[in-house]
Amino acid sequence: MTHDQTNPESANLAVSSRRGPKHVAIIMDGNGRWAKQRGLPRSAGHRQGTENLRRILRAAVEFDVEVLTIYAFSTENWSRPRREVSLLMRILEMVLDRELKELNENGVQIRHIGEMDGIPDRIQKKIIDACELTRNNDKLILNVAFNYGGRDEIVHAVQSIICDGVAAEDVTEELISSYLYTGGLPDPDLIIRTSGEFRLSNFLIWQASYSEIYYSDVYWPDFDKEEFRIALEDYANRRRRFGKTDEQIDDETA
Repeated sequence: MTHDQTNPESANLAVSSRRGPKHVAIIMDGNGRWAKQRGLPRSAGHRQGTENLRRILRAAVEFDVEVLTIYAFSTENWSRPRREVSLLMRILEMVLDRELKELNENGVQIRHIGEMDGIPDRIQKKIIDACELTRNNDKLILNVAFNYGGRDEIVHAVQSIICDGVAAEDVTEELISSYLYTGGLPDPDLIIRTSGEFRLSNFLIWQASYSEIYYSDVYWPDFDKEEFRIALEDYANRRRRFGKTDEQIDDETA
């Protein structure tokens, strides 16, 4: 599903809290293209994208989203130019320094999903401290996928299962899910990707097995509250079958 931001009817849409998604995951794509379109350096796009996250966090709480997972830095992003990687690290550190107090006061629980290896030590400490400070907050769970890869996550889960001596016959889907970074959380109901790209890019590939996917043509820095509302409303209007027929669903809800 893609959305053209010029749709004149979009402003009239409202989110149904009863049918809205409880766990939303976002692939925040298009910062670089947003900047290029305006004749700005890529760094300007990344900074604007970070500013936009504040709007979406507030909107998520307003729209009764309980878990928000954001794809901030993938394991593949290490292959980008060193200067850009350093900038992304600085942006994460800046966000932790500048936003942590307000996030904590607003009841946001921060969780890091991904590997710590490769992240500078001082930023690792700030991530750990932020997670510890907010661990009891329950207004919104914010999963920050930083140095994250879906296949890497599954490999680490399998390695941990083996290290724990679990017998082969005891390995189930539920067990594997419990060993993932998102263990204990529901799988995402909705995955949003901005900027018009049509792929998951190694994001939550185990957890996304039954997620609804929404693709937006809008670059992430411009994906505002109204665009978010449109995505959630689109989700609310879908019928989730989970392999069942429409008749079975109708019987269950009758």
